[in-house]
Amino acid sequence: MIAGVDEAGRGPLAGPVVAAAVVLCPGGIAGVDDSKKLTAPRRETLYATITERCTVGVGIASVEEIDELNILWATMLAMTRAVEALGGEPAEILVDGNRCPRWRYRSRAIVGGDALEPCISAASIVAKVVRDRMMIEADAAHPGYGWSSNKGYGSAAHLDALNRLGPSPLHRRSFAPVAQARLV
Repeated sequence: MIAGVDEAGRGPLAGPVVAAAVVLCPGGIAGVDDSKKLTAPRRETLYATITERCTVGVGIASVEEIDELNILWATMLAMTRAVEALGGEPAEILVDGNRCPRWRYRSRAIVGGDALEPCISAASIVAKVVRDRMMIEADAAHPGYGWSSNKGYGSAAHLDALNRLGPSPLHRRSFAPVAQARLV
Protein backbone atom coordinates (compact mmCIF):
# COMPACT_ATOMS: atom_id res chain seq x y z
CA MET A 1 0.00 0.00 0.00
CA ILE A 2 1.66 3.20 -1.23
CA ALA A 3 0.08 6.52 -0.37
CA GLY A 4 0.62 9.85 -2.08
CA VAL A 5 0.46 13.02 0.01
CA ASP A 6 0.09 16.64 -1.06
CA GLU A 7 -1.28 19.86 0.37
CA ALA A 8 -3.20 22.90 -0.74
CA GLY A 9 -3.10 26.33 0.82
CA ARG A 10 0.42 27.08 1.97
CA GLY A 11 0.58 30.51 0.35
CA PRO A 12 -2.82 32.15 0.96
CA LEU A 13 -3.40 34.92 3.47
CA ALA A 14 -6.56 33.30 4.79
CA GLY A 15 -7.96 29.88 5.54
CA PRO A 16 -6.53 26.55 6.66
CA VAL A 17 -3.91 24.40 5.01
CA VAL A 18 -5.41 21.12 3.77
CA ALA A 19 -3.50 17.91 3.08
CA ALA A 20 -4.71 14.71 1.47
CA ALA A 21 -3.33 11.20 1.44
CA VAL A 22 -4.49 8.83 -1.30
CA VAL A 23 -3.93 5.14 -1.90
CA LEU A 24 -4.96 4.55 -5.49
CA CYS A 25 -7.42 1.82 -6.34
CA PRO A 26 -6.31 -1.09 -8.53
CA GLY A 27 -5.91 0.18 -12.08
CA GLY A 28 -5.49 3.77 -10.91
CA ILE A 29 -7.54 6.76 -12.03
CA ALA A 30 -7.18 7.96 -15.62
CA GLY A 31 -6.49 11.65 -16.08
CA VAL A 32 -4.97 12.51 -12.71
CA ASP A 33 -2.35 15.27 -12.85
CA ASP A 34 -1.06 18.13 -10.76
CA SER A 35 -4.23 19.91 -9.61
CA LYS A 36 -2.86 23.26 -10.77
CA LYS A 37 -2.84 21.96 -14.37
CA LEU A 38 -6.52 20.99 -14.29
CA THR A 39 -9.63 23.11 -14.63
CA ALA A 40 -11.96 23.37 -11.64
CA PRO A 41 -14.67 21.25 -13.33
CA ARG A 42 -12.11 18.55 -14.20
CA ARG A 43 -10.80 18.55 -10.62
CA GLU A 44 -14.37 18.12 -9.33
CA THR A 45 -14.98 15.17 -11.67
CA LEU A 46 -11.72 13.49 -10.69
CA TYR A 47 -12.35 14.24 -7.00
CA ALA A 48 -15.66 12.35 -7.17
CA THR A 49 -13.98 9.35 -8.81
CA ILE A 50 -10.99 9.36 -6.43
CA THR A 51 -13.10 9.60 -3.28
CA GLU A 52 -15.46 6.91 -4.53
CA ARG A 53 -12.84 4.37 -5.66
CA CYS A 54 -9.68 5.04 -3.64
CA THR A 55 -8.67 5.15 0.01
CA VAL A 56 -8.52 8.82 0.99
CA GLY A 57 -7.55 10.67 4.15
CA VAL A 58 -7.80 14.42 4.66
CA GLY A 59 -6.00 16.45 7.30
CA ILE A 60 -6.47 20.11 8.13
CA ALA A 61 -4.38 22.58 10.10
CA SER A 62 -6.36 25.59 11.25
CA VAL A 63 -5.48 29.25 10.92
CA GLU A 64 -4.69 29.26 14.64
CA GLU A 65 -2.28 26.33 14.21
CA ILE A 66 -0.66 28.08 11.23
CA ASP A 67 -0.11 31.21 13.30
CA GLU A 68 1.17 29.23 16.29
CA LEU A 69 3.45 26.73 14.52
CA ASN A 70 4.26 28.58 11.24
CA ILE A 71 3.08 27.44 7.84
CA LEU A 72 5.74 24.75 7.34
CA TRP A 73 5.00 22.89 10.57
CA ALA A 74 1.26 23.37 10.20
CA THR A 75 1.56 21.78 6.75
CA MET A 76 3.46 18.84 8.23
CA LEU A 77 0.74 18.50 10.87
CA ALA A 78 -1.99 18.47 8.21
CA MET A 79 -0.06 15.82 6.25
CA THR A 80 0.28 13.65 9.36
CA ARG A 81 -3.44 13.98 10.04
CA ALA A 82 -4.21 13.02 6.42
CA VAL A 83 -2.13 9.83 6.64
CA GLU A 84 -3.69 8.94 10.00
CA ALA A 85 -7.14 9.42 8.44
CA LEU A 86 -6.40 6.63 5.92
CA GLY A 87 -7.23 4.11 8.62
CA GLY A 88 -4.20 1.89 7.99
CA GLU A 89 -0.46 2.21 7.80
CA PRO A 90 0.94 2.52 4.27
CA ALA A 91 4.06 0.57 3.37
CA GLU A 92 5.48 3.78 1.90
CA ILE A 93 4.38 7.39 1.55
CA LEU A 94 5.36 9.60 -1.38
CA VAL A 95 5.23 13.27 -0.43
CA ASP A 96 5.16 16.15 -2.88
CA GLY A 97 7.98 18.55 -2.04
CA ASN A 98 11.47 18.51 -0.66
CA ARG A 99 10.84 17.21 2.86
CA CYS A 100 8.66 14.83 4.80
CA PRO A 101 7.05 15.32 8.18
CA ARG A 102 8.76 13.85 11.22
CA TRP A 103 6.69 10.71 11.48
CA ARG A 104 7.04 6.99 11.98
CA TYR A 105 6.16 6.13 8.39
CA ARG A 106 8.60 5.14 5.66
CA SER A 107 8.46 8.00 3.21
CA ARG A 108 10.28 9.99 0.61
CA ALA A 109 9.89 13.49 -0.72
CA ILE A 110 9.63 14.03 -4.47
CA VAL A 111 10.04 17.54 -5.83
CA GLY A 112 7.32 18.02 -8.45
CA GLY A 113 5.77 14.73 -7.35
CA ASP A 114 2.25 16.00 -8.02
CA ALA A 115 3.07 15.83 -11.74
CA LEU A 116 5.15 12.63 -11.56
CA GLU A 117 3.40 10.15 -9.26
CA PRO A 118 -0.30 9.38 -9.83
CA CYS A 119 -0.99 8.82 -6.13
CA ILE A 120 0.44 12.27 -5.33
CA SER A 121 -1.53 13.77 -8.23
CA ALA A 122 -4.70 12.29 -6.76
CA ALA A 123 -3.82 13.71 -3.33
CA SER A 124 -3.19 17.09 -4.95
CA ILE A 125 -6.67 17.05 -6.48
CA VAL A 126 -8.39 16.02 -3.25
CA ALA A 127 -6.59 18.63 -1.15
CA LYS A 128 -7.31 21.40 -3.66
CA VAL A 129 -11.01 20.57 -4.02
CA VAL A 130 -11.55 20.27 -0.27
CA ARG A 131 -9.79 23.57 0.44
CA ASP A 132 -11.49 25.42 -2.44
CA ARG A 133 -14.90 24.29 -1.16
CA MET A 134 -13.99 25.49 2.34
CA MET A 135 -13.00 28.91 1.02
CA ILE A 136 -16.19 29.24 -1.03
CA GLU A 137 -18.20 28.53 2.14
CA ALA A 138 -16.02 31.01 4.06
CA ASP A 139 -16.74 33.66 1.44
CA ALA A 140 -20.43 33.48 2.31
CA ALA A 141 -19.65 33.84 6.03
CA HIS A 142 -17.08 36.62 5.52
CA PRO A 143 -18.13 38.54 2.40
CA GLY A 144 -16.04 41.21 0.78
CA TYR A 145 -12.68 39.43 0.45
CA GLY A 146 -13.53 37.57 -2.77
CA TRP A 147 -12.60 34.13 -1.48
CA SER A 148 -14.92 32.39 -3.94
CA SER A 149 -12.55 33.48 -6.68
CA ASN A 150 -9.16 34.06 -5.01
CA LYS A 151 -9.42 31.23 -2.44
CA GLY A 152 -7.65 33.39 0.13
CA TYR A 153 -4.59 34.17 -1.97
CA GLY A 154 -3.30 37.75 -1.97
CA SER A 155 -4.98 39.03 -5.12
CA ALA A 156 -5.26 42.79 -5.60
CA ALA A 157 -8.96 42.67 -4.70
CA HIS A 158 -8.26 40.63 -1.56
CA LEU A 159 -5.47 42.98 -0.44
CA ASP A 160 -7.72 45.97 -1.05
CA ALA A 161 -10.52 44.38 1.00
CA LEU A 162 -8.06 43.48 3.75
CA ASN A 163 -7.01 47.13 4.01
CA ARG A 164 -10.62 48.36 3.92
CA LEU A 165 -12.27 45.74 6.13
CA GLY A 166 -9.37 44.59 8.27
CA PRO A 167 -8.60 40.93 8.96
CA SER A 168 -11.36 38.39 9.43
CA PRO A 169 -11.08 35.49 11.91
CA LEU A 170 -9.84 33.36 8.99
CA HIS A 171 -6.87 35.56 8.16
CA ARG A 172 -3.39 34.33 9.07
CA ARG A 173 -2.13 37.00 11.40
CA SER A 174 1.45 35.72 11.17
CA PHE A 175 1.53 36.55 7.44
CA ALA A 176 3.04 39.99 6.70
CA PRO A 177 0.20 41.50 4.60
CA VAL A 178 -2.31 40.61 7.31
CA ALA A 179 -0.09 41.87 10.14
CA GLN A 180 0.48 45.10 8.21
CA ALA A 181 -3.25 45.57 7.56
CA ARG A 182 -3.86 45.28 11.30
CA LEU A 183 -1.47 48.21 11.87
CA VAL A 184 -3.23 50.54 9.43
